[in-house]
Amino acid sequence: MAESACTVFVVDDDPSVLRALERLLRAAGYAVEAYASPGEFRDRAPSERPGCVVIDLRMPGLNGLELQEELARRGCPLPVVFLTGHGDVPSSVRAMKTGAVDFLTKPCDDADLLAAVERAIARDAAARAARGEQQALRTRFEALTPREREVCLRVAQGLLNKQIAEKLGAAEKTIKVHRGRMMEKLGVESVAELVRLVDRLQGP
Repeated sequence: MAESACTVFVVDDDPSVLRALERLLRAAGYAVEAYASPGEFRDRAPSERPGCVVIDLRMPGLNGLELQEELARRGCPLPVVFLTGHGDVPSSVRAMKTGAVDFLTKPCDDADLLAAVERAIARDAAARAARGEQQALRTRFEALTPREREVCLRVAQGLLNKQIAEKLGAAEKTIKVHRGRMMEKLGVESVAELVRLVDRLQGP
């Protein structure tokens, strides 16, 4: 994904730091939105725009960790990079356990920050691609008729046409027709492919 298509959301209550980060990130080719408080960002936190968030740790109201955890609860998928002058081991462990990409301390080398932002945006792009693929699979599955879905799940369980016919009270040749249509709609050519598709639909 091109850098210009990504937005870095910066949250820091220090105006001079906010300006410096905005200049640095814009010079690197990113769109930037700067917020002077966690509450301001929380109220406007986007979920659909690709990018990442750079968050200070200690701020009035919500601190950075609380903001990160609230974003996670709300389902905001943007990866987080912490940049703080008050880092400690417990805070960094808590941040990383909640999914932070990096935990940097001020003063931070520009190259280190830009590398962390690049990693965060790469993670965001991968996660968005995975969500898009999952939605495409679900759309294909939902296009099946109810009977085709029943056949699909039983084929994925390893049952033969004859066994499926017995379970569903249908003729074996009818199950064969449903199976063929189901495989065509899902775009799979083997039982192994179908099993993998169903596993991905059902998630971890």
